Amino acid sequence: MKSKFSAQMPRWKVFVSWHWRWSSTFVQGLTLCLLTFAVFLPLFCHQLLYSYYFIKPLYLDKMSDRVLEESYAKGQEALRYWQSLSSTPAPVFRREENQKRPDLLITVITAWRREGSNYHYLLQVMQRLVSLIESSGEQGYAKVLVCDVESVPYRNEDASLLGKRFHVIRKALGDMDRSGEGLNTFEREKRDYVFCLQRGWEVVQPSNVVVLEDDALPREDFFPVIKNLLSRQFSSQTLYIKLYHPERLQRYWNPEPYRLLEWMGLGLVGASALSLLFSVYFSLSFSFSPTHVAFLAIYVMLSAELMGRHYLLELRRLSPQLYLVSPATECCTPAMLFPGNASLRVARYLNATFCQQGKAKDIMLYHLARSIPGERAHSLEPNLITHIGAFSSVRPNPHQPRLL
Repeated sequence: MKSKFSAQMPRWKVFVSWHWRWSSTFVQGLTLCLLTFAVFLPLFCHQLLYSYYFIKPLYLDKMSDRVLEESYAKGQEALRYWQSLSSTPAPVFRREENQKRPDLLITVITAWRREGSNYHYLLQVMQRLVSLIESSGEQGYAKVLVCDVESVPYRNEDASLLGKRFHVIRKALGDMDRSGEGLNTFEREKRDYVFCLQRGWEVVQPSNVVVLEDDALPREDFFPVIKNLLSRQFSSQTLYIKLYHPERLQRYWNPEPYRLLEWMGLGLVGASALSLLFSVYFSLSFSFSPTHVAFLAIYVMLSAELMGRHYLLELRRLSPQLYLVSPATECCTPAMLFPGNASLRVARYLNATFCQQGKAKDIMLYHLARSIPGERAHSLEPNLITHIGAFSSVRPNPHQPRLL
């Protein structure tokens, strides 16, 4: 029986009073969204570089300048480190006739930088590799060599400094003269890459190959993750495994189908957990009804995307087994793992192509892996290297490099 008060109220007021009371799931859901997307996420994510809430005008310049200063300091430290060792040559790599075939060859491709040479990216990378090899006792597992593709002999002073302790591969003088004649930047870069793949294999003949560009700084768990990848069954059937993808391109809202499936799966798992939490601990009216689950799934998906998928991926560093292997993405090639003799196949495939604007070696390699019957390619997430290069050796550089 309706009360006299409710009978006298207009219908729209009855509707509003019914749906806007605190016990209404609509009000609870709206309040949750407002607190999350307008208060908590902006408060905690406004300084996260890869979050939608990152305030570029306020933080990007300061953050970029700080990273450049830190990189410069580390480059100078690496220079002093290698100079201090130059008086006592003791090669980390020496090819001998009876030398055991190494499980892993790490080829670091380098070229002289017209700008940013004082950052000594190559010396930073080599210092990190030596530190990781020594700390993990991988001297017998991994061998390191440097592939200097600079067209002017010995202009790359960092590579010359390392030549006292490492095997440095260089092109013959005749090859240097001919390698860049009439070629665009992208084709020349591809040919340098192919040269390093082929020569590295000829010199060492390893079981597996990792190719790093000279600004790809390995992370602390580099070798445990590489070993884990090579122990997985899929690795023997893949052409390459990308070890880096730009963080700004790691979002869920992406053309990659597997990321959309991952996003929806995260939403459903999160929705189930939140629905149970709210109904049990807060005595709210959320339940496992389809409407509530759909709302909470969308809520979790939006929260994860706005905060930044990159930061969720960082949780996978807890163990090498947690790293995510997915179909290969198009960009980029600063760090690549070639299981078995796949590096020779890649060199052969790339030799049959011609690179140009819009068809750089990373794009060509991606399409080759998808078009050649029997070949597969994969990407690893999160990244196994940190890309420290603010200055390119082959492309025009901005006046003030920025992180985004």
